[in-house]
Amino acid sequence: MLCLRQVCLFTLRRYQARTLCSDLLLSQINDCTHEDEVFSLVGRNKARLSEKHVGIALNMLWQLQKKRPSLLRTSDYVRNHSQFLTLCILAESKVEHMEDEVIVDILYSLLRLNVEDHVSLAKVLVTEAWKRLERLSLPALSKFALCLYKQHRHFSPIIGQVAHIVDMKLDSIQDIRILSVLMLSISEVITESFRDRLLHKAEQLLEDEHEVHFNYARRILQFLQNVKLRYHPVLEKCNRIFLESASHLDIHSISHIFGLYEQLGFDNAEFRLITKQLLSKTIDDYYDPETFTKLFFSLGPMAGSKVRERLLVTAVNMAEEFSSHQVLMILKTMRKMKCKNSHLLKKMASVLHKHLDSYHVLQLVKLTQYLVVLRCQDLELFAKLKMLLLGYLKSSVIPADTAAIIRVLAMLPSFQVEEMIINKAAAVLPQCRLHHLNCIATAFVKWHHHGQLHWQNSSELCAKLLQKLNDCGFQRLQKANNLHLLLEELPYVNGEWFEEVLNEETLAMCQHLIDQITWENVLPLSFFLIKSEHRCPALFDRIASVTVENIDKIPTSEIYFILFLFSALNYDPPDNEEFFKGCIQHLTSNLSHLETYHLVLLSHVLAMAGYFPPVLITTIFNVSFLRKLDAQLKVLPDTMKQRVHSSLMKLNRAVCLECPEFHVPWFHEPYCQRVFHNSMSQVSPQRQHIHRMLTEILGGSHYSRISVLTPYYYEIDFECVLDVNKKPLSCMAQNMALGEVGGIHLRHDIKEKGRKALPPGAQRIALEFLDSRAFSKDYSRHLKGEPAMKKRHLEMLGYQVVQIPHFEWNSMVLSTKGEQLEYLRQQLYGIQ
Repeated sequence: MLCLRQVCLFTLRRYQARTLCSDLLLSQINDCTHEDEVFSLVGRNKARLSEKHVGIALNMLWQLQKKRPSLLRTSDYVRNHSQFLTLCILAESKVEHMEDEVIVDILYSLLRLNVEDHVSLAKVLVTEAWKRLERLSLPALSKFALCLYKQHRHFSPIIGQVAHIVDMKLDSIQDIRILSVLMLSISEVITESFRDRLLHKAEQLLEDEHEVHFNYARRILQFLQNVKLRYHPVLEKCNRIFLESASHLDIHSISHIFGLYEQLGFDNAEFRLITKQLLSKTIDDYYDPETFTKLFFSLGPMAGSKVRERLLVTAVNMAEEFSSHQVLMILKTMRKMKCKNSHLLKKMASVLHKHLDSYHVLQLVKLTQYLVVLRCQDLELFAKLKMLLLGYLKSSVIPADTAAIIRVLAMLPSFQVEEMIINKAAAVLPQCRLHHLNCIATAFVKWHHHGQLHWQNSSELCAKLLQKLNDCGFQRLQKANNLHLLLEELPYVNGEWFEEVLNEETLAMCQHLIDQITWENVLPLSFFLIKSEHRCPALFDRIASVTVENIDKIPTSEIYFILFLFSALNYDPPDNEEFFKGCIQHLTSNLSHLETYHLVLLSHVLAMAGYFPPVLITTIFNVSFLRKLDAQLKVLPDTMKQRVHSSLMKLNRAVCLECPEFHVPWFHEPYCQRVFHNSMSQVSPQRQHIHRMLTEILGGSHYSRISVLTPYYYEIDFECVLDVNKKPLSCMAQNMALGEVGGIHLRHDIKEKGRKALPPGAQRIALEFLDSRAFSKDYSRHLKGEPAMKKRHLEMLGYQVVQIPHFEWNSMVLSTKGEQLEYLRQQLYGIQ
């Protein structure tokens, strides 16, 4: 009995000593400040390391790396150390005894240390975690899901099981960090209904939590990009988080956010303005190729002239160091900047020669497109690109890739088409979506028109291919039974082929599926109708009724495009007042959700339709608002900047003419003078012909004037004055003979104060020749909103307006000079 007691006491003392020693070892690992200290402890205590020690040691290696800036991390050193291999072998042998969280933490640390996915330990950890999937806590599940996502297991069965667990436990998730990770990880394997539930939950948590880390918002943006959905409520909430966290954003985060915004078709001037200020102050801090490329991508398109020049000079000096991906990013940004720096372009082209073999097919397509748009002159580079693209085309079996290659081959200078291209195109046509058919058709029509088909029977083969293209397009439309899926194909379809062959068939199919129009698809449908420029009363009326019924569900920023459809095409739905007033009320109650330049664009569209909401007008024509608008315009793309400037001018003019009670001054005189000074007016032969006929009818050239600028800077084609007896009155002899300036005509500027008073009963006549751009493209050929507003305003300025539609002037009825003279005479003297 005594002996037994001694054995027990000895065993207990030894166990306590081991525990004490183990706890000390654990504490020593946790106290390490360098990887070598961890490896030293592992080397000295191999035999005593438990699964807990191994887990803590591996995690400590990542934590030590994490504390350093990216450029100073030594992951390669850690992975290649002999004791790291020892740790991995020990972890693999003890994995079954590890706790759930420890397994996930080790897997995460391995990935962050850039350990290859195929390493034995990584595989064992994934398998073990999979076995325990059902019992993992939500934090552990989210970290494990992120590891799987980083390993590119986007469609694996295990991700499907994770998605099922998230579906079951969604209501219990109250942490936006956990939810954002899970959303991103399972984004490729979820249904639309599950996607909507996730977004609703994210929207709720983003609203409830006072402080949200910008990384969580960034993951949600990545989720939206993965599911290809532009959901404005969540986008705006994420953008608000980025604005609040702006001081904590580094160049990596900023460039990533801009990239996601670009892919999602979202933009925010305030975010642009803040990031421009941040990056401009730290421009000298980015001296390595990776961070500089991200700076160039983020700051370049909105930089001022001085900063822009510095960026270009640095890019030239750093060109030789750029990787293949960085060269692609620089060229993409140069295209966005509309950069004409030939030195940088030549430098990029010379660097590209050594990188060409590293690009996959779609990168080559983008690269070729950028070089063509930037007008690269390196013919040797284009020859190499042509050979690579043709090689990819021969082996391509994916319709989207085939169409993209053919589209970009058509952009190459002096490209000679091979018969193989026709055969390859014909083989994939039945599988092509409308966008792909459009790409192929556009390319072959271009080649045919430019005589680039040189082999025997080339014209016959091309004609057969185009006929097959038409048939495939019709068949695809006729099989359409889901409006949502059809509208997904239409944003990228444009050009002559689609307009001539499929546009009317597409409109007919949309009308056939009219019952499927909901508040969720009115925006893409409006986009298509705006682009087609067709007035379809049934579709327009349905859009109006759906909008009114669901006005609270439609994002405020989308209302603009719906209103633009009705205003631009000058269409009044049956309940016109209810429709416009409902939209205006929704807008005015959500002004805080709209950016300054959006308000300007919206107000101009409403003015076109004859609506001037006091709240909008007083908000816009305010000094503080206009000052804020000026600041934001500096960071917008040039095309958007010009559009906003033009819309503000037109709105200012409309308010002055139609709503004098607002007492808004006309302050666009300098802007208009600058615009007209920079654009000489080219008088078309048709207008010259009409002017000669007017001269003949009125009895002399001094009775009419051509290209006249009215007060508020409307340009009218012809002006004359008739007295009370319909006799012409002489205009001031200000015209130069057209022959003296080769058809370039100087406009005549009429200031209100400089206008001579007319004799009693006399009337100014404004004659406008309206080309096809002034009318809708359907059979009704209805006058669009802009020319209709111009007519309204000219009448307010005291003109009788005579509009000469191109389809009347060019018709067979007016095929002779005598008939044209009689038509003009009737238009002039027949007006009341």
